Amino acid sequence: MNRKQQAKIAVDIFMTLCLLFLMPYELIGEAIHEWIGAGMFLLFILHHILNRKWTGNLTKGRYKPLRIIQTILVMLILICILGSMASGIILSRHVFAFLKIRDLSAPARVIHMTCAYWGFVLMSLHLGIHWGMMMGMAGKIFPKPSKARNWILRLAGIGIAGYGIYAFIKRDILSYLLMQVQYVFFNFEEPVIFFILDYMAAMGLFVFIGYYLRKRLARKRQG
Repeated sequence: MNRKQQAKIAVDIFMTLCLLFLMPYELIGEAIHEWIGAGMFLLFILHHILNRKWTGNLTKGRYKPLRIIQTILVMLILICILGSMASGIILSRHVFAFLKIRDLSAPARVIHMTCAYWGFVLMSLHLGIHWGMMMGMAGKIFPKPSKARNWILRLAGIGIAGYGIYAFIKRDILSYLLMQVQYVFFNFEEPVIFFILDYMAAMGLFVFIGYYLRKRLARKRQG
């Protein structure tokens, strides 16, 4: 694995961690949330710099179903990230407070929450579509095939996805995606780790969907 690949993996890991720790907003505090958000945006830029070859090939080659889905996902994620960042700057009370542009805070709050939750779902799907590559890299650590290990991983994935459905419903994520509520409700008596674990499971659900969607499309292409 060359340095560029290592950098890509490191950036993706940090982006995933940032994404998870951005969700508990008030449980971690506004200032921390804003700094993580700013870091996430910088990582997003770095991610695209490292993957600029993919961007440069957008107008080249044929667009098969998988490529179409990947491209649409990336475009939607870009919209969500830009929407989150722009609205976050308007709402900022710490990192960008010096800009003093809070006149648009009401619509910015709606945009910020909507982009954040859709970004969470879309980035999780995007991660799932590329999960096979991550598994391939992990497979180099354990080059010897193992049916038992494969079944353990498969069952773990099903278990995480199953709990992810429960967490998705429990945390009422659909309401935030559909803009049915304009404020996220937090239980301040709940340890933040429980909140993050539920969102990890919800992320796992969409990673699971993305992973098997790619496998399904790959089989269809071969058939």
